[in-house]
Amino acid sequence: MAQTTAPITPSFTLPRPSAGDVVAGVSVALVAIPQSLAYAELAGLPAQYGLYASALPSVFAAAFVSSRQLQTGPVALTALLTFGALSATTQPFSDDYIAKAALLALMVGAVRVLLGVLRMGRVAYLLSEPVLLGFTTAAAVLITASQLPKVFDVAGDDRGVVGEAAHALTHPDQWRWGAIAFAVLVAALMLGGRKLHRLFPGVLVAVLLALVISTATDYGGTIVGELDGGFVSLQLSFPWSSLGSLTLPAIAIALVGFAEPASIARTFAAEDREPWSANREFVSQGVANLVAGLSGAFPVGGSFSRSALNRVAGATSPWAGAITGLIVLAALPITTVLADLPSAVLGAIVIVAVAKLMRLHAIVALLRTNVVQGLVAGGTFMATLAASPSVQWGVVIGIGLSIAAHLYRELTVSASTHVEGDDLIISPKGVVWFATVPTLDERLRACLVDHPEVDSVTIDLGAVGRLDYSGAASLARLAAETAASGIPVNVTNVPPACERAARIHLSDLM
Repeated sequence: MAQTTAPITPSFTLPRPSAGDVVAGVSVALVAIPQSLAYAELAGLPAQYGLYASALPSVFAAAFVSSRQLQTGPVALTALLTFGALSATTQPFSDDYIAKAALLALMVGAVRVLLGVLRMGRVAYLLSEPVLLGFTTAAAVLITASQLPKVFDVAGDDRGVVGEAAHALTHPDQWRWGAIAFAVLVAALMLGGRKLHRLFPGVLVAVLLALVISTATDYGGTIVGELDGGFVSLQLSFPWSSLGSLTLPAIAIALVGFAEPASIARTFAAEDREPWSANREFVSQGVANLVAGLSGAFPVGGSFSRSALNRVAGATSPWAGAITGLIVLAALPITTVLADLPSAVLGAIVIVAVAKLMRLHAIVALLRTNVVQGLVAGGTFMATLAASPSVQWGVVIGIGLSIAAHLYRELTVSASTHVEGDDLIISPKGVVWFATVPTLDERLRACLVDHPEVDSVTIDLGAVGRLDYSGAASLARLAAETAASGIPVNVTNVPPACERAARIHLSDLM
């Protein structure tokens, strides 16, 4: 689906919200409230900050959004990136951590708005699919690992995400079976509810049921705890001294976190045969993050699950996203009733939500079909795990691997040869430029030695993907050197994309 070049201006001319927008907005809000609590804790902030990240950012994003069905707010991937960016130097849940999270959201917003205003939406494609596959799979593993101590209600001991998950799994004597029961209940309602009806509010039902049981039975496990319950207060003071240390994480979140909303927008636009604009989407997501920062929250993005629910619930315009944000905003004063909610419930919500991102089988399949790209995906996966909690370095390493793979392809050319009568036919495959012509030279000379009966050479360029000017010039020189030994050279099957370079340097051989 091609992106448009529509002007990037607020959509203040939106039609009146339809009944579908209202139904969708309410439906998504009922899911967004418990999800937001879970994602805030995943990001290392008190649960209530997830509500701040869901309220005003959704409202303001709706004014600029390109996709009418995109729902903006806290998501697992950006929450993990936020945790990775801040936890290495600042204690999670502390006042300093919360302030830096708000600054990080502000910086992410500024980067995205800048990219959108400068019409640089194409940078969204800089992250290759193997890099995204490896990173998101590793992120899903780390997110799941981070929630396992909650599911089993096993106290952590500062062993790191993987270490604490391993400790929780290997110490069944410390498991709280009530917490595990709550987690199983949540998973069953979230997964089973979809089979009952596509609009079944599994998350909401699970939260309400768990809350009732927890209160009625005087549950003794870990709970969410006291929530502020107040309205959003604007954050106007930021720890500007941290700008330097947060620059790389902000850029990483701005680009990596944009892959999810961009994918959602492209998919929906293709299905509905509508245009979409990566530039406009950058602006909408940038505005959402600027507002998240001013709300004292943390970086936000587009949600696959909530956008899909928004779509099937009947959303017809961006009003649905704005309605979702307004409902969350109105619900803030009454969220104190969620204080007794078991933490295991939030852990299970996160695990079920990110399960679809765990695509180890896709990495294995890629290794079997394309070793080089498979190694990029696998290398990114391993680098992200190794870099935890600073997972943004996994992206940086993945980009480096992707560039190395590209250079490998550029520097690699293969050539098959066979003899027909007294003519040696050499068929190169790949990219032919001055750095790869020596490989063809070696192959050609070896074949001439092995076949002394040959008295002519044909270079078949039919399988060449690209032939640049330097490559054509190098081929011409190779042909001249071969002809000087008494063996004429002909060039055939020049691809249309290579004709211009071939005409300049190889016209006498064609």
